[in-house]
Amino acid sequence: MSAQIGVTGLAVMGANLARNLARNGYTVALHNRSVEKTDALLAKHGDEGDFVRTETLQELVDSLEKPRRVLIMVKAGAPVDAVVDQLVPLLEEGDIVIDAGNSHFADTRRREAALAEKGLHFVGVGVSGGEEGALNGPSIMPGGSKKSYEALGPMLEKISAKADGEPCCAWVGTDGAGHFVKMVHNGIEYADMQVIGEAYDLLRSAAGLEPAEQSEIFEEWNKGELSSFLIEITAEVLAHVDAKTGKPFVDVVVDAAGQKGTGRWTVQSALDLGSPVSGIAESVFARGISSQAEQRAIAQETLAGHEASVEVPDGFVEDVRQALYASKLVSYAQGLDMLGSAAKEYGWDLRLDEIASLWRAGCIIRAALLKDITAAYKGDSKPANLLFAPAFAESIAAAVPAWRRVVSTAVQLGIPVPVFSSSLAYYDALRRKRLPAAVIQGQRDLFGAHTYQRVDTEGTFHTLWGEDRSEISAVDTH
Repeated sequence: MSAQIGVTGLAVMGANLARNLARNGYTVALHNRSVEKTDALLAKHGDEGDFVRTETLQELVDSLEKPRRVLIMVKAGAPVDAVVDQLVPLLEEGDIVIDAGNSHFADTRRREAALAEKGLHFVGVGVSGGEEGALNGPSIMPGGSKKSYEALGPMLEKISAKADGEPCCAWVGTDGAGHFVKMVHNGIEYADMQVIGEAYDLLRSAAGLEPAEQSEIFEEWNKGELSSFLIEITAEVLAHVDAKTGKPFVDVVVDAAGQKGTGRWTVQSALDLGSPVSGIAESVFARGISSQAEQRAIAQETLAGHEASVEVPDGFVEDVRQALYASKLVSYAQGLDMLGSAAKEYGWDLRLDEIASLWRAGCIIRAALLKDITAAYKGDSKPANLLFAPAFAESIAAAVPAWRRVVSTAVQLGIPVPVFSSSLAYYDALRRKRLPAAVIQGQRDLFGAHTYQRVDTEGTFHTLWGEDRSEISAVDTH
């Protein structure tokens, strides 16, 4: 039997993608370093479609129709390079190697360039939706060459999630664009999860609402503008009771959040691009401080809080809802702005309306507001920032009073809200007429002759601080 695609790496994500492909009518060749995993998949799910069992990469390649499509689903980093190195000598010009793991986009760019020299296509594909999405329809963000998408795209579109009947899959750009878009998706996800956690903490620590009560609130919120997968599962988590102790599930879980690196990569890449993703950065740092158990234990014994005695205002739950919505909007705005910066830096033609549409179903950050985000970037008059789109400018303006009340209350009560507060600071920084950066420029010029510009004259200048403090053109300093 000739297979239309091969999958190597049959851990849960790889196995589920293989099953998804088979369920959609494709013949799938299976390979795993341990043959036992291949046989286990066939024994349990072999009746879901047409599979070809292979024991070696050579057998995998030999079983595929041309152009060959080989999907790699192994751990990011060196394991991907190892598989690619073994595969390349077995392939022919025009064949396609697909990396559907969470690889760093710079690695994808390097691999794509190296394989292109050999006449091969390397496609970095961002896949979001976890194990369930991989099986039943994920959001898929493929990069690579446009030509490779002609052979691969219809297949990926068929197995992807659907929103309003449209596939949540489209070619997003050359070389590492697919993995970059997925990375930013995950950065937004980090911020979204953290700000939901902050809302929970405020409702419990300030308003005294127990998890079961909050579950009902989150269920209600999920019926309106906050409707999203993460709000939905938060309601489920908060309703869950630990069978062993009878306590709320969230009370028996250690409050130290793990991470696998994509949020951190987002922040590192944003720093390289000079893109201000402050909310995303704070969410990564919040996970970091949550895991510093030893320091936190010492701090609880030694650091004073001097919390104020604050009466939580009427309507606090609604205030938190509005602040949560505004902060979520900022997370999306920062992520999309970062994509715009990356497009300029790496020569990608990233269509923000199309990318937002890919996130409407299948992925972790799927939310009702993505429909409006998609609409905001369609047409000729694209906003320079999502927050400038008329619909969002109005909705966030309406939320600002509540947002300020929530952050103020949290600060007085000593409840850390890093994403709520940094998102509000980002909003204020965008709209403020003058920022203190002028002082910083003065400092930089005094200690390092880094020069500055004036508001009233063209050009770049330097003050002779150690002499008579006269001003000279920066041209004269060289």
